[in-house]
Amino acid sequence: MLVVKRVYEPAEKEDGYRILVDRLWPRGLTKAKVAADEWLKDVAPSTELRKWYGHDPEKWKEFQRRYTEELKDKKELLKAIKNRAHKEKVTLLFGAKDEGHNEAIVLRDYITKHF
Repeated sequence: MLVVKRVYEPAEKEDGYRILVDRLWPRGLTKAKVAADEWLKDVAPSTELRKWYGHDPEKWKEFQRRYTEELKDKKELLKAIKNRAHKEKVTLLFGAKDEGHNEAIVLRDYITKHF
């Protein structure tokens, strides 16, 4: 099972294996608070894409398209996430305030559809 969760929400045992999927470390949080089992910044959107998007909901559709293109080059990392999700619950952690428009959603949907 593959789910998404805002990293600022408390870690719970039910989260299973927690993967931080942001390129930048979440502001104001310690490693203990994040409680990530893994930090995969290589699956996060490129710095250029992240800066261009700026969490502007009007750019959401284009962000999804561009980020999906970037993900095509990360097959091995994405397969590893999917394989783990077959064995246990995997929670993709993101820092964005907008819980409906963030990279973790695109990543989850891409992995679910293509792997």
